[in-house]
Amino acid sequence: MMPTRQLRQLASRLAGQPQACHTACAVAPILSIWVLGDGKPGHENQALGLAEALGRLRPCAMERVSLAGKRGLVRRVRAALRATVDLPKPDLLIAAGHATHPSLLWLARKHRVPAIVLMRPSLPLSWFDLCIAPAHDFGLATAPANVLTTSGALNRVRPPASAARRGGLLLVGGPSATHAWDADALLDRLARICGEASSGPWLLTDSRRTPPGFLARVRQRLPAVAVFPHAETPPDWLPARLAEAADVWATEDSVSMVYEALSSGARVGLLPLPRCKPNSRVLRGLEHLVAKGWLTPFQNWSPAHGLTAPPQPLQEATRCAERVLTKFFAAGGEALAKCRVQRGDRG
Repeated sequence: MMPTRQLRQLASRLAGQPQACHTACAVAPILSIWVLGDGKPGHENQALGLAEALGRLRPCAMERVSLAGKRGLVRRVRAALRATVDLPKPDLLIAAGHATHPSLLWLARKHRVPAIVLMRPSLPLSWFDLCIAPAHDFGLATAPANVLTTSGALNRVRPPASAARRGGLLLVGGPSATHAWDADALLDRLARICGEASSGPWLLTDSRRTPPGFLARVRQRLPAVAVFPHAETPPDWLPARLAEAADVWATEDSVSMVYEALSSGARVGLLPLPRCKPNSRVLRGLEHLVAKGWLTPFQNWSPAHGLTAPPQPLQEATRCAERVLTKFFAAGGEALAKCRVQRGDRG
């Protein structure tokens, strides 16, 4: 995604050139997107994943508005207003995380543009123009008309341009609301995979929930595995490794990493951990993917057959971006105009 000024200059030049091929095809105006973030990487990756997907479909200029470290509704709204006072007027607002919701709604009302919230909000859904959230957030209930459900959370991972992939990647989480921890059993499973699977070499990384000392045990028992602590890797390290790996194993508590791996197009296996809530919505979502052939549980894996290849890369960010453009910016901007009228813009 190019900076705002360069994009506007490019669009201006293109608009002034004769159309040699398809005279009915006009240069799409640049879409100005503001992305509100609360400083939490998991939330911001979802919002950026959607914004970047929009940028791959049409010219976009993205501005990031950080509310990290701001406490209290009033302070956050004031911070958002100060941070955006000199920005070009937006066409679309995107936010993820409860701390961003009041500012998202305030800015949407001020600028009379659509507000998209990622993940199910605590505020009424009807207050937002569109909510994009994992299907498991709604359980068996029918989602409202302004909700677009997805398979897992959106992310920034894309399948590689080249089909050549090699090696394996091990993604380790830790205790969570849905899972306990069993380091001995997990080490045994990792040892079997690294010793018997045809993929290799193997890389391993952990998460902020991984108990202290586990990586040291991995290094001691599996010296051939290259260990990369998450705290020592840059933000783009994991997406780059996912694009290279042929096989990815993730502990089943690490739902976001599972969906990132599926988005990369790699073959993905699930490493079990003790379940505290076996009937949780998150686990039901994973079991649905297993039944559809997207994931291979460790208990179903054998070195002879390897991991099952997914039907296709899971590109939910692209699918949602297409729906956003159709909903708000298709048919000459009629949907966007309707949204502005509903917000009170009668000019």
